[in-house]
Amino acid sequence: MINHQQITYPLILDGGLSNVLEDQGCDLRHKLWSAKLIKTNPDAIVSAHLSYLKAGAQCITTSGYQATLKGFMDLGETMEQAKKLMLRSVELAEEARDIFLGSTNVNHKIYIAASMGPYGAFLADGSEYRGDYSVSETALKKFHSERIKILESSNADFLAFETIPSLIEIKILSDLLINSPKPAWMSFSCKDEFHLNDGHKISAAVQFLARHPKIFALGVNCTAPKYISKIIQIIKNAGSDKRIIVYPNSGEVYNAESKSWQGISDPDLFLTMAREWLEMGADILGGCCRIGPDHIKKIQGLK
Repeated sequence: MINHQQITYPLILDGGLSNVLEDQGCDLRHKLWSAKLIKTNPDAIVSAHLSYLKAGAQCITTSGYQATLKGFMDLGETMEQAKKLMLRSVELAEEARDIFLGSTNVNHKIYIAASMGPYGAFLADGSEYRGDYSVSETALKKFHSERIKILESSNADFLAFETIPSLIEIKILSDLLINSPKPAWMSFSCKDEFHLNDGHKISAAVQFLARHPKIFALGVNCTAPKYISKIIQIIKNAGSDKRIIVYPNSGEVYNAESKSWQGISDPDLFLTMAREWLEMGADILGGCCRIGPDHIKKIQGLK
């Protein structure tokens, strides 16, 4: 378990991986999204990680958000090959970290968080933004337990459960993490300043996890920036002893059918909002979809 006293807060995360990969010319219109490149173009992933480290990120999240055993096996991989590809997502982040540390004189530790998305991410139909996928609790438990077991054996510093839209899914993950050897953060996907995407109150999710022994940070990601300040206040008022993590999207709208984003993003506006979030009590700060290295470079100066 990481000694939280050794982490210098605020901890600056990276931003969205997919937008940087697309800027490199990668085509992510695929059910596995960024995870497809773990096999087909790993160098692009390393390059994307490096762009965030050079911008000042102190923690990078892996390309495993949509990486699952079934997802890889549906493409013809064996079970063992699928496991290796999931672990490879962490190895690629390690490669980027080693390259960065070998070329600069930074005086802080670089952390790696093993990204794991919700069941809805595996469906690749945008349902993580609605929280309305229909699946049994038994199936959800099997889905998550497979990935957790694999990534617990990696060199990742944290397990990062991202864009979780459902209270049922939160409770299942809570149970699975009780005996995990790695610390974890859990960030929710919210439809407004009061509710998860499935309609349950954010405060209920925070209260349920408030004393979890292995989860060191709670918060929100891939949620519109305009809701973040209120959500921070809700998390603080819910009585949690966890660090608060926020890494919103740019506020643009995602079209699941075309797998594209519509709208614009402004690094200067993001900086203004990030300053407010830190003043309100955010401990871990970064960005999600459409937040890029320019945004992270802006906010790293807030430390």
